[in-house]
Parts: sequence; structure tokens; C-alpha cells
Amino acid sequence: MAELPETHNSPLPGKVPLYEAGTQFKSWRYSPERLRHVRQTLNAAAVAAIRKTLEADEPGSSISVSFLQPDDELLLVKLYVTKIPQLCGHFRFPEEVEATAISYLKRFYLKNTVMDWHPKNVMLTALFLATKTTNNPISLDSYTSNIPKTSQSDVLDLEFLVAQSLNFEFAVWHAHRALWGLWLDLQSLPDVTESLRSLEVYEAALKHVRTSRFTDAELIYTPSQIALAALSLVSPFLCQKWLDSKMPPEPTAAESCLQVLERTNSAIGNMIMQHGQPPDVESAREVDRRLKLCKNPEKVVGSKAYLARQAEEERRAEEKRSKKAHDIRQASEGEDPFGSQLVGPQESQSLDDDDDD
Repeated sequence: MAELPETHNSPLPGKVPLYEAGTQFKSWRYSPERLRHVRQTLNAAAVAAIRKTLEADEPGSSISVSFLQPDDELLLVKLYVTKIPQLCGHFRFPEEVEATAISYLKRFYLKNTVMDWHPKNVMLTALFLATKTTNNPISLDSYTSNIPKTSQSDVLDLEFLVAQSLNFEFAVWHAHRALWGLWLDLQSLPDVTESLRSLEVYEAALKHVRTSRFTDAELIYTPSQIALAALSLVSPFLCQKWLDSKMPPEPTAAESCLQVLERTNSAIGNMIMQHGQPPDVESAREVDRRLKLCKNPEKVVGSKAYLARQAEEERRAEEKRSKKAHDIRQASEGEDPFGSQLVGPQESQSLDDDDDD
């Protein structure tokens, strides 16, 4: 996985850049192969668990079930990723909220599958959570009342699960901010005139950054790499000018860095252009129809498996409460609730004198 190379403006040796010190770098970056493996493993585990539940309820019932494949799950998640910008436009949320909510939704499905949790309510919850973590809060009533067929419980019931799936790591570094940083750098270069860096170039690059949110780019590359690739798609000239200003002075090192960045730019650019389009709605609907037949029955309210699981969880909770009460009683048996009697120094001395006699 290519990294943006160190330059003569890099921090002093031993000092870790802010991005690399954050949870996004440590917990939420993958190679393409690792990302594929995570999704395949989650899918296989979900299919095995659901198949076991179906067979326990009715032997042979899972044979005819067409379970979702990892690509099917990704297609459905992507459909709901594309709905986040629509909702943000309706509520007039800033771009930070939109980008953060999309990141949360993607990350959630690196720990869960759509066969356990349907993306619709997870998406709504991720967006509501993003309004709070980015300091753009909205009341729950105002939020749900403006979304058709949505109750407050649809959001609240999943809020802790979403936060837990994110490891309570809410900070997200975004490519649109990195792009703005690149643009400010370009303004300081003496040979890049205002006519060369028109606002139209920036807006076009920003559009590519927004398109990248429909892909896996942010799970593989850094925000600065995505921003640079987006700029390169619009203006290779400005991209090269920025690179020239950041390259190390030693020619061999500079050439090596440029080769790495060219490969990275090409990979991200191809990802944006090839996979940055919204999914085919009819294909996503077909996956959704199949999902109704292979959804984890333990998550379907009112099903036998759901009721059995609820009963089992209540039994375990009751056992835990009983054990705690028993331990408290056992610890307090034979003890004075106010503690043992205190003996003062004078009284202790008096007892010692009596013993001497």
C-alpha cells in the first residue's frame, strides 16, 4: 500500500504525523486483499450461523435458501451510501457530516453483515451519530419526523451497536479537507498564477473526491492520496507543480517518490472512474428481495428464533442477577452492618493492665 512519501517539509525524525497517530490510520486502513478477506470471512460466518438456526428450527429448510454473497452485501450497502448525500441535502447538513456518516456506514459493515442488520436503519443511525460527533447536532424528533416511515426507535435502538462497531473511534480524516490543503499550497507557489488555478479546477477535483466516497478508496488510501489523485484527474499540470514543491532535493529519492505517487494516483483514479457511480437500483432491489428470505431469523422480531434468543438472554440475565444477590448475601452473613466494634487506645491499655494483674 503506497504512502505519500516523506519530503523535505516532513516532521523531524521520531515525530509521528497527526494522521498516523490517529485511530483511522491504525484501525481502519486495509490492503485490497485484506479488505476482501474481511468481507468474505464475515459473510461466511453469517451464512453458517443463519443456516444453523434455520436447520435447528426446521431440518432441511436452508437447502433452498439463496444466501447473499459478499458482493451482494457490498452492492446493498453502496445503495444506502448514496442516500446519505440526499438526506444531508434535505437537512442542509455540512459536508463534514455527510463524509463522516458515509465512513461510519462503511466501517460498520466491516464488523457486521447486512444479513444481520439491514443498511436502511443503520444508515439513518450513522447519519444521526455523525451530526453529534461533528458538532452539528439535531434533535431526534426533528430528525425522524422529517424522514418518512421512521420512528425514534429506528435510530435509538441501533445507536449503541453502531458506536460499538466503530470501536467508539469517531474521528475521521477526510479527503475534501486534504484537497483544500493542497489548494492552499498551490496558492503559495510563485509560478502558479491565479489563471492556472481557477475555482473551476478546484470544484471539479472536489467532485471527484465526493465520488470517491462511493468506493473503497478511503479504506485503502490516505486522505491526501485521494485528494492528490482527484486533482490529477482534473489538472495533471497543477498536480505536478505541487509534487515538485514537495519532492526531496536528492534526484534519486525524488524519482523514486514520483514513481510511487504515479502508481497510487493511477490506482485511485481508476477506482473513482470505474466504481464511483451509484449502483444499479434494480440490481440492489433484487438483492434486497433475496435478503428477506435469508435474513438472520434471530434478528426478525416475533420469529421463533428471535423469541428463543430473547428468552435465553433473559435467562442469562436472571442468572447473573441471582448470582450477584447470592454473593452479596454471602458476604454480609454474620457481619455487623455497621462494621466491627472500634477499640480506643485507652481501653486497649486498660485491658492490657488487667491481664498483668
